[in-house]
Amino acid sequence: MSPHPDAPRPRPGDGPEPEPTLTPTRVRDLVGIAAVVALITWLLVRVNYGSLPPLPLLAGVVLYVLAVVELVIAFIVRARISESQVGAARGQLHPLTAARVVALAKSSALLSALAVGVWTGLLIYLLSLRDSSAAAHDRPAAIIGLIGAIALGAAALWLEYTCRTPDDPTDEAAA
Repeated sequence: MSPHPDAPRPRPGDGPEPEPTLTPTRVRDLVGIAAVVALITWLLVRVNYGSLPPLPLLAGVVLYVLAVVELVIAFIVRARISESQVGAARGQLHPLTAARVVALAKSSALLSALAVGVWTGLLIYLLSLRDSSAAAHDRPAAIIGLIGAIALGAAALWLEYTCRTPDDPTDEAAA
């Protein structure tokens, strides 16, 4: 039996909407972003290296600073979540604060993937120039930046991991 011609038609948005979920950051997505950015950076540096200024040795230090800040936040979040599991109400982490920390972790993971790509693309080009004194001067800065970007990525992923909610207790554990 067909519906009445004057009856409103159901729309794709009608009905119960699925609840939005936030999935953990996947390392393979970050690696893919880093690979694409490394290729683009390598191509750009290959064409424009002669017109670039020398890299300062500590160009990637800000990535280390961000990694340390995120590690400190991760320890604080982990301690607060552990206290809330024990039942201490004063140490609980507010849900909005947890959401902000997860947003920080996800954005830092993306930043680290971009930075790993840039420093990797630059370093690959610099390693191909064996006899250049300018490249020899820039290699340590690229290595420092690459290590800092990897450290930031690891800190961001760990910070995101510390924000996970504990599994609900099973019925057997409650009994």
